[in-house]
Amino acid sequence: MELRVNSSSYIPNVVKPEIMKLTFSLSLLFVVHLIYGQVTISGTVRDGETGETLIGATVFIEESGAGSSTNAYGFYSLETESQDSITLVYSYVGYQSERKRIGGRESRVIDVDLSGEGIDLEEVVVQSNSFREQLRSTQMSVENITTAEAKLLPAFFGEVDILKTIQLKPGIASGSEGRTGLFVRGGSPDQNLIVLDEAVVYNPNHLFGFFSTFNADAVKNVEIYKGGFPAEYGGRVSSVIDVKLRDGNDKKFSGSGGIGLITSRLTLEGPLIEDKSSFIVSGRRTYVDVFTRAVNRANEDNEDFNAIPNYYFYDFNAKVNYSLGERDRLFLSGYFGRDKFSFEDEVFTFGFDWGNATGTARWNHIFNQKLFSNTTFTFSDYDYEISNELTGFSFSLGSSVRDISLKSDFYYALSNSHDIKFGANVIRHQFDVGRLKAGSDDGEVSFSAGEQLTGLQFGAYVSDEMNWGDRLKANLGLRFSGFHNETTYLGLEPRAAFNYSLTDNLSLKASYARMMQYVHLVSTASLALPTDIWYPSTETVRPQISNQVAVGGALLLGDGYYLTNEYYYKKLDNQIEFANFAELFANDNLEEEFLFGEGYGYGMELGFEKKVGKLQGWLGYTLSYVRRREFASINGGNEFFPVFDRRHDFTAVGIYKFNKKYSLSATWVYGTGDRVWVPVSRIVHQGAPGADVEPFVTQYQEPRNEFRQPAYHRLDLGLVINFFPSWGESDLTISVYNVYDRRNPFFITLQPEFPDDFEDQTVGLEVPQGITAEQVSLFPILPSVTWNFKF
Repeated sequence: MELRVNSSSYIPNVVKPEIMKLTFSLSLLFVVHLIYGQVTISGTVRDGETGETLIGATVFIEESGAGSSTNAYGFYSLETESQDSITLVYSYVGYQSERKRIGGRESRVIDVDLSGEGIDLEEVVVQSNSFREQLRSTQMSVENITTAEAKLLPAFFGEVDILKTIQLKPGIASGSEGRTGLFVRGGSPDQNLIVLDEAVVYNPNHLFGFFSTFNADAVKNVEIYKGGFPAEYGGRVSSVIDVKLRDGNDKKFSGSGGIGLITSRLTLEGPLIEDKSSFIVSGRRTYVDVFTRAVNRANEDNEDFNAIPNYYFYDFNAKVNYSLGERDRLFLSGYFGRDKFSFEDEVFTFGFDWGNATGTARWNHIFNQKLFSNTTFTFSDYDYEISNELTGFSFSLGSSVRDISLKSDFYYALSNSHDIKFGANVIRHQFDVGRLKAGSDDGEVSFSAGEQLTGLQFGAYVSDEMNWGDRLKANLGLRFSGFHNETTYLGLEPRAAFNYSLTDNLSLKASYARMMQYVHLVSTASLALPTDIWYPSTETVRPQISNQVAVGGALLLGDGYYLTNEYYYKKLDNQIEFANFAELFANDNLEEEFLFGEGYGYGMELGFEKKVGKLQGWLGYTLSYVRRREFASINGGNEFFPVFDRRHDFTAVGIYKFNKKYSLSATWVYGTGDRVWVPVSRIVHQGAPGADVEPFVTQYQEPRNEFRQPAYHRLDLGLVINFFPSWGESDLTISVYNVYDRRNPFFITLQPEFPDDFEDQTVGLEVPQGITAEQVSLFPILPSVTWNFKF
């Protein structure tokens, strides 16, 4: 075993005194706290109708102004000086605020249920836990999406998609239609950590990228971090997308769902033991394959009929939680989803399927009014397989990654000025890399390739959210991480974020984050076929490292208008690309096909949001520059563009609520075209005169990805008509995708041009006189209708 330590593992001497000062300060605060003793108020904030815990609800003491917000499990803790009585105010957007007058001489636990009844959402003033809380928070470069918000926007084929909604936010590019992944601040898709109830999801896409794996009916909350990453997150270098499932209604049995043109879904939830335990199950399936199979059967005897491929996807979510008492709660949740594509005729059978499976077991424990813990065990599995059968011969190829992880996170409310988080985790990875099996039916010909690798990833962290006076806040954190298989890598990942309030409505923010990534996705193409390969760090393949700096400002205009402006620079080390014409599957040593280099990205993001009145929505603009460099055999080691270098991105989102029955929404997106690597010439191979002519062979030349496709833009419209039957709620959602029928590029093909009357009589070959680029597009204008219901 070789011990390899990155330079980030060493603590410079100039840093050590600062760490000692921080440790001493925290110890002194702890001692003062013990000597003088403060009154501590803690508890949990829930939705009064369903029992769901509320994330980010605010709690403050009216007399002193001291406040706190609930964590991811609805828990809060705050201190106040001992006094005869205090007034607590609990608030959350869309809910009625709750005021409680209590005695202030002793510590106590107060759980609160907030009610959303009687609130007119059109008149809600966005309070502290929305724009005001964002303004005061040290956290920058973060976006939050609610399911309620996503359900009002136009949807592709009527299917609400959380990830597609995220792509409407500044700094998050998606590429063109038919391309998977999110490209965040110059990063590639594998550099996004996507977790569902804390379990990693390696491929968050259905239908070759047109739908995400997340059923909006089952999702509680989505947060995406583009920079300034909290210390509890690690393992990726570009972004974190944290998706949390709903817990289920512990008050009464209920259900919801929808019937659309190509998919239907159903969610059921209710109490197992009222106010103590609940469940939620949610399923979704497409049914286009039902029609294609019927058409194929009806034309079996038609020799001129070309069979239609069959395709469908399905997914299933389930979650159960159980309260063991006032201090303990258990959660069990899982996800399973699969895509299946197949084609069959008399001589040829083709199959392609892929999918994810995750499982999560969590235990929440409250040690006392200040210390909260969450212990989590997760399982993740992603795999794909392509199978092909010809007469007398068959082959299959695929790849997979499987994780088992255990982690513990602790939250300690030292005082109103110090919230400390710390924890540790360990993950065991197993990789099946490039599995290939092929052979004849009689067994005379048989061969296989591929390899299986493992790795152990681990980490520990500590962070402190602190107030330095009335205007300056800071979050300082440090993460230690490592990875072990045939060699060992260790690294330190410092994090720092600052917020300085110039006025009550204007804040300046800055952040720095160092991230390390020990697993890598080596991509064969930018199109949406999920044939990429996950690969661990080895002696040759070093961990990816990012260092990102961001600065910006936030301005609150009135109570419901919010303006943000951020600038960032990201440096990426140990980036991986495939060599030109790499052999991926018939190869027992894939590392021979890798090239290594660096990358960087920088840019500006501008966002404006309005959340008051009948017209609500947001505008977003991103200016970005992305480069890769120092890849020895690519472009001579000089800089080149990755395919996702998109210069300009603009989004406009508007939601107009006429009344409780009708709402109209519109989204318009514009993006600079994707970059592609196109050939500059084609040649023809031929032997002796009169011999058969080989097909055209594409010849690529440097520099890579110099050609930019036409710009991508489209307009979508949506109309939601709400109904209020006696049994519950329902709505009819009418969407029009690509309203003005823009033919956006899917990919570019090159076709030879032949003269009408010229033929080389010597070899009987038509000689092309040029090459023409032709654009292939996917979707014209597409209307859709979906009926949604809730009971």
